[in-house]
Amino acid sequence: MRKTDLSEFNNDCFSPGRGTVIRIIWYLVNAILFNSYLVLSYGLKRGLLRAFGAKIGSNVVIKPKVNIKYPWKLEVGANTWIGEGVWIDNLETVNIGSNACISQGVLILSGNHDYTKSTFDLIVKPIKINDGAWLGARSIVTQGVTIGDHAVLGVNSVSSSDLDDYWIYRGNPCQKIKERNISV
Repeated sequence: MRKTDLSEFNNDCFSPGRGTVIRIIWYLVNAILFNSYLVLSYGLKRGLLRAFGAKIGSNVVIKPKVNIKYPWKLEVGANTWIGEGVWIDNLETVNIGSNACISQGVLILSGNHDYTKSTFDLIVKPIKINDGAWLGARSIVTQGVTIGDHAVLGVNSVSSSDLDDYWIYRGNPCQKIKERNISV
């Protein structure tokens, strides 16, 4: 039986999408202005993300302590909320629709490792969170997942597969619980 050998790990196939200088500047901006408890206007945060290549809709709310790996691989629709302590580890594109709610402490992880390979190869796949979706506090969404329109992922739940439109899921791994009915 083979063993994991991390000395053989090589992620040359991965590209962060920007040069070293831009990444360093972003890391500093992210650490000082986003992943901190500084209270800044949402408009300033939206503007900074756009300046680094993110596609950000109007009225997006970004709370303190949000960590975004690569803004140039991020799209967020209008009127979306990103809660305190959210980590968007977007090694690949993360697309968040309009009127979505990403609650505090959520992890959005577009990369992982292939545990079946001795070299522990990097796997990156895009994530799509559709309009009106709600990710409950401390939930996790993994690479390649699509969260359906108005779907709900409950508190502390883990999604490693797609969620259907208008359904509520919970657990680890998450299970379909019931339909989401939205009243006026």
